[in-house]
Amino acid sequence: MKSTHLSLIAGTVALAAITGFATLNAPGGPAVAEAGSASSLPVERSSLVCPAPSTSDLAETQYTSYTPPGSETAKGEGEEGAAELKPALPVLDDDEVETDPKKIKKAEEAAKKAKAQADKPVLAVKEPGTPVLAEADGSAAPALVGTATGRLAPGWAAQQTTTVTAGGARGLLGVSCTAPDTDFWFPGVSTARSRQDYVHLTNPDDSAAVADIELFGAKGAVTSEVGDGITVPARSSVALLLSTLTDEAVNDLTAHVTTRSGRVGGVVLTADDGSGADWLTAAADPSGTLVMPGIPADATSVQLVAFAPGENDADVKVQLMGKNTTFAPAGNDTLHIKSGMTATIDLKDITRGEPGSLRLTPVEKNRATPIVAALRVVRGTGAKQEIAYIPATGPVGARASVTDNRAKGSTLSLAAPAATAKVKVTTSAGSGGGEPAVETYTVKAGTTTAITPKPPAGLKGAYALTVETVSGGPVHASRALVLPEGGVQMFTIQTLPDDGGTVVVPSARQDLSVLDD
Repeated sequence: MKSTHLSLIAGTVALAAITGFATLNAPGGPAVAEAGSASSLPVERSSLVCPAPSTSDLAETQYTSYTPPGSETAKGEGEEGAAELKPALPVLDDDEVETDPKKIKKAEEAAKKAKAQADKPVLAVKEPGTPVLAEADGSAAPALVGTATGRLAPGWAAQQTTTVTAGGARGLLGVSCTAPDTDFWFPGVSTARSRQDYVHLTNPDDSAAVADIELFGAKGAVTSEVGDGITVPARSSVALLLSTLTDEAVNDLTAHVTTRSGRVGGVVLTADDGSGADWLTAAADPSGTLVMPGIPADATSVQLVAFAPGENDADVKVQLMGKNTTFAPAGNDTLHIKSGMTATIDLKDITRGEPGSLRLTPVEKNRATPIVAALRVVRGTGAKQEIAYIPATGPVGARASVTDNRAKGSTLSLAAPAATAKVKVTTSAGSGGGEPAVETYTVKAGTTTAITPKPPAGLKGAYALTVETVSGGPVHASRALVLPEGGVQMFTIQTLPDDGGTVVVPSARQDLSVLDD
């Protein structure tokens, strides 16, 4: 009995290293392990999903994947692990029952081929500290699902960057692959006739997930009878055009995606006639204070979209954290957001030639009503406009990474909304060669610092940026990637929230007296 109980204790402590907490009770007796001082351990498994890049035959996509160095897993430094992204299975149309034996056989062969392809990694990280990349052209590039284990799991990051030079989806479309979840907020979507917004739901698991989509406009909930009970098959991805969920054409909406069962990765592909296209990732969870970092210095138009999901209205201060100070934009220093409704502000060219970040805080400190928010950012004018989105994001925390940085075109923005912070920025080796480098920056309270990273010496391929908070803070960050094409300053922006590479695990103090019975 003693050995059985001791094995159970050891198993519980190991489980705590993965889940973050464990409490063990002896059968019919008192606790034999209780929370002591907590320690932080690297995670042993991470999951990521990436949406299908584009429906355009002109699309050129680059996938990149990276794990930062320097982490030990809870099982020990020696465990190599794996980090692979594989194609999601295609969703087959089964509305009609096929009876032709030849067509049935052809369909079975196609399904078998698709499954075989899904078992082959599109890209796999071999060791921490070195990015890997892969390329795909056209509209057939699939959504990806994957996991990382062992020493490759903590901080594992991936991105897909797609260039489309013509058509309604023209633009530079970048998205950091996301962890699956059960709840997503997307302020800034639209069902207007000038927009084509698709919500992409990708299921990494071996059983189907069921999701619901709600839409909220300036007058409240938008009527929809087909946004409930959306099935996302196992290890598959589906894309739904938001304008097909309702008869109402609304310019500015907030979409709320939840799952009844299972979990999915959620992201929105938005295309605007004449202004290009990009991905809108989920905003940070509802909070009374939000930060949207990294508005480009040359932004010609900035629109704030915010939503109050609770029962109370929200009144927030709108402030720009500029290069040297924080100030309120003239005529837009506050915003009133009615409960259950989406509110917008046209901030125009708010940055006026300097980089900045937007901060929302409650007008009354004792009434911090939770909200969600995002920015729609435009660069250029007329036929040479290009759009990108900056959702409210959590702080960098201990560490965050972003992949797919090129020799030219990357700008890292660091915002310190509350207190001065010291930040370490590491440029990794390139995917094909190069030497990593480390620099440290100080970001003053209430300001935004824009950095042009120095590429690794001898760079070949793409490299990753890793940001770590050394002291002070919090710090919120984003990376803008600019790839000019045909006279258009195509760009995309990715935020850098904490990578969740560690989990807090309480130490266990064992009382073995109960085992002497």
